[in-house]
Amino acid sequence: MAKGRKGGYRVEREILNEERLEELSQRLDISQTRIPCSVPSLKRRVVSFLPVLYWLPRYSIWDYGMPDLISGISVGIMHLPQGMAYALLASLPPVFGLYTSFYPALIYFFFGSSRHISIGTFTVLSIMVGSVTERLAPDADFLIMNGTNVTAEVDITARDQYRVQVAAATTVLAGLIQVILGLVQFGFVGTYLSEPLVRGYTSAAAAHAVVAQLKYIFGVSPIRFSGPFSLVYTLVDMCALLPSTHLPTLLASVVSIIVLITAKELNNRFSKKLPVPIPVELIIVVGTLISFYTHLNETFEISVVGEIPSGLQPPTLPNTSYFSEVVVDAFALAVVGYAISISLGKTFALKHGYKVDSNQELVALGLSNAVGGFFQCYSVCASMSRSLIQETTGGRTQMAGVSSAVIVLVTVLKLGPLFQELPKAVLSAIVFVNLKGMFKQYADIVTLWRSSKIDLLVWLMTWASTVFFNLDMGLGASISFALLTVIFRTQRLDTYLFFFISRRSFISCFDIKMVYFITPVREVPGITIFHSSATIYFANAELYLEALKQKSGLDITKMITYKRRQEAKDLVQDDELSWKERENSTVFVMPETPHNSWVYLKGTDPETTTLGSLSDLQDGDITTLESSSEDTLSRDLERVSLGSLGKWTWDIHSIILDLSPANFIDTVAIKTLRNIFHDFGEIDVDIYMAGCQALVVEQLEQGGFFSDIDKERLFTSVHDAVLYCLNRRGAGALPNYETVLIPCC
Repeated sequence: MAKGRKGGYRVEREILNEERLEELSQRLDISQTRIPCSVPSLKRRVVSFLPVLYWLPRYSIWDYGMPDLISGISVGIMHLPQGMAYALLASLPPVFGLYTSFYPALIYFFFGSSRHISIGTFTVLSIMVGSVTERLAPDADFLIMNGTNVTAEVDITARDQYRVQVAAATTVLAGLIQVILGLVQFGFVGTYLSEPLVRGYTSAAAAHAVVAQLKYIFGVSPIRFSGPFSLVYTLVDMCALLPSTHLPTLLASVVSIIVLITAKELNNRFSKKLPVPIPVELIIVVGTLISFYTHLNETFEISVVGEIPSGLQPPTLPNTSYFSEVVVDAFALAVVGYAISISLGKTFALKHGYKVDSNQELVALGLSNAVGGFFQCYSVCASMSRSLIQETTGGRTQMAGVSSAVIVLVTVLKLGPLFQELPKAVLSAIVFVNLKGMFKQYADIVTLWRSSKIDLLVWLMTWASTVFFNLDMGLGASISFALLTVIFRTQRLDTYLFFFISRRSFISCFDIKMVYFITPVREVPGITIFHSSATIYFANAELYLEALKQKSGLDITKMITYKRRQEAKDLVQDDELSWKERENSTVFVMPETPHNSWVYLKGTDPETTTLGSLSDLQDGDITTLESSSEDTLSRDLERVSLGSLGKWTWDIHSIILDLSPANFIDTVAIKTLRNIFHDFGEIDVDIYMAGCQALVVEQLEQGGFFSDIDKERLFTSVHDAVLYCLNRRGAGALPNYETVLIPCC
């Protein structure tokens, strides 16, 4: 860097001609072909495939044992009623819901990369499995024959056995699909399910769940239809049977719903005062006791769970002859289950400062399904309610999942027969009340009407197609419609020709993620200008954020985690309290050179601490699971204060986002941009936007973007934004920078 004639600075870089570019390209090809299969690389591959090998040796019983145990017991208690209740949604005997709550959680313990999600039964997947089992094994196929007459009785034993085989085969196939997608690095497939699409789909699935539970709540036996408009036909038949409602069953359902809603509202109101939430699902114990001592089944003919065999089922091979009939349903289960799990996993990972591998999550979820299918389990994914309980009760790792699986195992082995007198009406009430969160999603209609009409149309189309055309067909139709909206919006471009006249030209470097990073030949000190070649929307918003981190050289997640940890430690020291309970440690990372290489501290003595290259580490090493004695790196970092190392600084003070190519923006992109402003602001880097079209500004206003972000950060051109940044930081005028911007239609 040298002084300019007018006191400014200029950055001199090598000018690359065609021969020089070809030489560098050949060197890159040679370096890529000479990657040896070393022991460290093999170790990284094994650890990435089995994440438990990374965090389990660092597991501290003193720091994490008790929180994981308490969290696991709380989640395990929820597994029992939800497992049995959701099995009814899948049209399977309740005991198979308990099996599904046990085996997949153990498999995910070894292969999963999320520390907080609870794997097991879930409402949406249970409904999807139920639509498959009832389509391939309807009651009409199992009527008991008596000579030439057909009685009204159904061979329940034969029907349930057949349905279990269908569910297991579907689950194994869905698991294999997930494993294959994960191995070929198709973890991005979940990005094509936008937030409005997922919320509309789950809201429609909640409607299917309600209709499926009405027969248990009212004590009637409607005909269960399959195919398009099956929900409407079932609901019409249900209304016709209302005069024959079984009043004792209805009374038990209403009382259970009232008790559950009251208990949940009390939990929410006093959540800050309660050490752990009250396990309201223990109503099954009360319901079982009342049913047992009052003989509800014999006296009032209230339907009960029935026989629950003790012990575990031996593994059996799935019937592969069903694969051709359920392949479409299996693919839908694989995609929906993964989308729900990865969204929850990334939410908790961002909150607690660690990374979730999308491809590894696909593999982990696929193995949980594939292996579980051999033990008569049906499709699983992360549960929203149980994952929240696991996180809020202090769970730190998947040891909490193992603890919850132990609770289920004890129930299956020893306590199963105690629930034989449990009324099915109570289980239906649990399902009904747990759908409360999905019912609240109907408020999205008002929100999306104000912020984005296109996203509202996607939500409504997804809901309508799923309700009227069943879950599998609805998913395909909604994805197709969402992609059509993208094609429609990207084809309607307002094109302009901009003539940029300057003595300092700009060049664009093509990135493999289809993102252009614009940088001047002579760099403006302290300012980074970031340009994307495409509109930012739900399918590439995450890629946009990752490219911004990579090109700027600032890894926000690691920096914010470290900053908050240091602030927490300083707060404890100011209050003259000892540092007893610590959050997840983060390796102290700093740029070795501007924007480029990153280094980390290593060594056991702070006086002789040395710097190591980031290339020596794997991703998991950046955020470490702290222990009380073995994590020497984290201990060293605690002994080395910010005062002894100097202020943690970098040479970027402003980032300008050139949004001139964007011709529209959706709610997901608005949320991503808002996070960029807030996250970079936490490390004192100012974010500005330039070149926004009038329609984009209008959509930002409708989405509430400027409610907490100053509109003065919006500029008509990159040039204006650069001059503002220099004046604000006291750098003076930009030397030798004369531009004329001429838009032409």
